[in-house]
Amino acid sequence: MRLLDGAFVRRHLTVEACIPLMRQAMTDLSAGRTVQPLRSVLHLDEGRAFGVMPGAMAKGGAVFGAKLVSVYPENFAKGRPSHQGAIAVFDPADGALSALVEASEVTRIRTGCASAAATDALARPDAKVLAVLGYGEQAQSHVEAIAAVRPLERVCVWGRGRQRAQLFAETMTLRTGLLFEVCDTPAAAAREADILCTTTASAQPLLGEADIKAGTHINAVGSSYAGPYEIAPDLVAASRFIADYRAGVLAQGAEFLVAKAAGLIDDDHVVGEIGQVFAGQIAGRTDADQITVYKSLGHVVQDLACAAWLVAQAEVTGEGTVVPF
Repeated sequence: MRLLDGAFVRRHLTVEACIPLMRQAMTDLSAGRTVQPLRSVLHLDEGRAFGVMPGAMAKGGAVFGAKLVSVYPENFAKGRPSHQGAIAVFDPADGALSALVEASEVTRIRTGCASAAATDALARPDAKVLAVLGYGEQAQSHVEAIAAVRPLERVCVWGRGRQRAQLFAETMTLRTGLLFEVCDTPAAAAREADILCTTTASAQPLLGEADIKAGTHINAVGSSYAGPYEIAPDLVAASRFIADYRAGVLAQGAEFLVAKAAGLIDDDHVVGEIGQVFAGQIAGRTDADQITVYKSLGHVVQDLACAAWLVAQAEVTGEGTVVPF
């Protein structure tokens, strides 16, 4: 069995490598070429959780495995990842466990890159101002990935702690060379945004329809299960709403479920999946002034696509630690 740690993932899984992997994985998911049960989430104390996400990249199991991950939102303030765990990859020839890939780095990178692929398909071509709610590892990942698909001129940042938001802005300015602006409220950050990413652990909505200008594209990322939600029901109802995976959003997409419970929308409001947009089966943005929402729950096919690619790289370079198991 080959062990691939976070340092290996960071060296190899670049934004340039990962965005095409995400585009293909989501296209395959929507085309029915993958197998993916809904995730199982064990809710722990103090907002913590443990998730089990099994799946296969092709019917018949050409690549199959599972991600086992703990979610501890308070870890970021302690300098540790909020998501920790491993992606287990199995050998389709004999069913043996063939690799364990560190999951927190894969999750961080692939989530931002999946949003970047969606942004490339849904945001206006002239989008140049990005707003990010949050200042954790997903905020960082989203800035870096979206900068690869749009020529950003400015990034507006909001977080509950202004000092930490300022530190994030300073660090990311040095890292990316982009111009960052720290805002006092979510609405102030969103006011001029062409692209908006919500990456918080907020239990209540941070933005409504009145806070968003026409033509904005939104990546709703922070809530990954039915419970906390970041954007208000009126904003969901006003948007062209596209899922990463329709079945997942209908069952676990908090923003969608709250708007549905309020009677503002029904299941038909989910116009399709991002993989269908990538494949040209449905339109993404249909009007320059339209508000588009990509609801990201995150799915194991994204993790398996990255893990399989990383294992292939390690086999070529001879990296990783090989241990009997």
